[in-house]
Amino acid sequence: MDGVRVGKRIIGADSPVTIGWENLGRVEGGPVKRFIFTWFQPAVLVALVLFWMYAPDSIAKTSTAIGIGIGFKALLYVLEWVSPRYKSWRLTWKELVVDLFYVAIAYTLIRAVGKHFGSDVWAEHILAAFNWEKFAWFTDMPLLLQAFLITLFADICYYWMHRGMHNWYPLWLTHSVHHYITQLNINKGSIGSPIEIFLIGLGIGGFFDFLPRAALLAGSLGMAISIYQHANIRFNTPRWWGYVFNTTEHHSVHHSQDFEGSRSNYCNTYIFLDRIFGTCVDGEAEVLGMEGGRRMSVWEQMHYPFTEAWKTSKAFVQRRLHPGASGSTVPAE
Repeated sequence: MDGVRVGKRIIGADSPVTIGWENLGRVEGGPVKRFIFTWFQPAVLVALVLFWMYAPDSIAKTSTAIGIGIGFKALLYVLEWVSPRYKSWRLTWKELVVDLFYVAIAYTLIRAVGKHFGSDVWAEHILAAFNWEKFAWFTDMPLLLQAFLITLFADICYYWMHRGMHNWYPLWLTHSVHHYITQLNINKGSIGSPIEIFLIGLGIGGFFDFLPRAALLAGSLGMAISIYQHANIRFNTPRWWGYVFNTTEHHSVHHSQDFEGSRSNYCNTYIFLDRIFGTCVDGEAEVLGMEGGRRMSVWEQMHYPFTEAWKTSKAFVQRRLHPGASGSTVPAE
């Protein structure tokens, strides 16, 4: 397999990856269906922005955001059935049960840990230790600009944490579990080691002061853009959208079995960050996972970072004690 040169790298040498927007699959069907799946993503983004900017205070609250999020996910389940990207990724009942198990962990255990040890808690301690106030530069800015800055700061932190997970072995151990998934669907973003899910959610937002409505708007911006990453939905994604925002097509390249492809498209929301830092690959992939598509059980997913760390540490000690002995370890991907 020869692969395709993208910048200084060869993409698709290890596993098939489709490169270039012009080579991606398109939605088939009548003009109404094609219109819907072309403009669905921009329309949702505009609708949510308008709602949170102009909704009365009586409904502009967290409970409303939660309700919108649940309803939107239910809608995306329907879209996955109506317009799947790949039939090989069709959701089964077993997949759904496992996915919902991880979603429950994210909304209970990880959230509880975050309240006590998350980045906002550390920000409070640092501010108190130095007798600092939160940076309030943004509260007088337009609401939409505040929301954009919240998502941008969060995505910059996400990008470098995610990239670090692919380039530093201890972090890779926590993240590698997520790369054993062999298909994408709307809940697959929750699959992974609880340690990784906690780490990748760390940020610097606790140092800044924003209007509460700006935070709600920022949450909706993130949902309206990044929620599609793991979705099995075929869109006719507008070229301009894929130039600015991360897409389900981009993220499938990141999950491909191709080594160089998996080291691309690290951002969560704004793909222009990957373009700036030279890690963007426009394309998509169907064949996902690691080790030829080997699937992990839930139990293995939970203990894998610890058992692999033990094996690697043991091998390292043995090499130091017996430098002439043969053996090698697999580098982090």
